[in-house]
Amino acid sequence: MATTAAQPATAAVTRPFGSAAALSCRECGQRYDLAPRFACEFCFGPLEVAYDFGDISREAIERGPKNIWRYAALLPVPDNVAELPNMNPGLTPLVRADRLAAELGMRALHVKDDSGNPTHSFKDRVVAMAVEAARTFGFRTLSCSSTGNLAGAVGAAAARAGFRSCVFIPAGLEEGKVVMAAVYGGQVVAIDGTYDDVNRFCSELIGDPAGEDWGFVNVNLRPYYAEGSKTLAYEIAEQLGWRLPEQIVIPIASGSQLTKIDKGFRELVALGLVEDRPYKVFGAQATGCSPVARAFEAGHDVIQPVKPDTIAKSLAIGNPADGPYVLDICRRTGGAVAHVDDAAVVDSIALLARTEGVFAETAGGVTTGVLRKLLAEGALDPQAETVVLNTGDGLKTLNAVEAGVTATIKPSLDVFKAAGLV
Repeated sequence: MATTAAQPATAAVTRPFGSAAALSCRECGQRYDLAPRFACEFCFGPLEVAYDFGDISREAIERGPKNIWRYAALLPVPDNVAELPNMNPGLTPLVRADRLAAELGMRALHVKDDSGNPTHSFKDRVVAMAVEAARTFGFRTLSCSSTGNLAGAVGAAAARAGFRSCVFIPAGLEEGKVVMAAVYGGQVVAIDGTYDDVNRFCSELIGDPAGEDWGFVNVNLRPYYAEGSKTLAYEIAEQLGWRLPEQIVIPIASGSQLTKIDKGFRELVALGLVEDRPYKVFGAQATGCSPVARAFEAGHDVIQPVKPDTIAKSLAIGNPADGPYVLDICRRTGGAVAHVDDAAVVDSIALLARTEGVFAETAGGVTTGVLRKLLAEGALDPQAETVVLNTGDGLKTLNAVEAGVTATIKPSLDVFKAAGLV
């Protein structure tokens, strides 16, 4: 597809990928030069970024920008990343959830609330990484397959950085997410099918000449993109006073967020930035799209794909690419993967809002619901310091909740009192 979009601005830097040294296959360990590729030529395993870290101190991080670029030395980004046009997400609140903890019988609970990012979801973190890789590789069009939040993040980041954007979504997404993806002026294309159908289409487009100057953030740029989720781990540790939580509950869509948070924790330990102590990772899915949780329950290592049927559309990936790695991490850390039905998701959204003033989208309802379920089952320790993730804003999924005006009255104090509202 021809495009007339101007080439996004670039700047000469000595290390365009910072401390990143190579791409490495997660299955066989084969290493590759840093390039827009995502699968190993030998075993078809997924590629991820490998690093040669220098000396990194807490003090240097704390002096950095009030966004994810304070961790630039741990990411595959250029030395001057903070000076480039980007959405600059991150450093979102870690809410001490004392009222929710008291209701659930927990000692210490925190909500990592990522709804405060520029497009109101954690996807701004991963897209920020992909934008810098796309800039370095000279792509002109930024694209993605998306269940909603990613489309909005790509549209916004492309507009800020000067890329053309064209994003692909399954037909039937929540209206708020469609509007947020479209308002930035890029193209939004709905595909008649599930997210997995959308993803297959994007893989075909990458192999066609029409897509040769396109950077698909979660396909050919995926190794770089996925590293953005590590910043959640870095922030949580820093916000806890440079320590790891004892337990963490993370939503599962593709599974990449969970695997990269674990990678981030392990990097902090290896660099001596936090004390090495055990932590348990718990994955959360909606019952209507729970292939990883089902595999965990059955003791299987292989994920059986499913057709999603849940209100938690941002997690509705029936064949999650990182599913097997999620199983490995949850088992290695002594955690678990669990699922809750849509009724529990809605109830948990209301609980989180009522107790902590955090209005979560459906994915946050899933993590809070799974937290409650695991506590009830005794799989999660109520005395351990725990973090639960809310990855998006409830305003994006208004169709999932029922809330509104308590009463309509005349402008009269007597009427107000008679209505029993005092």
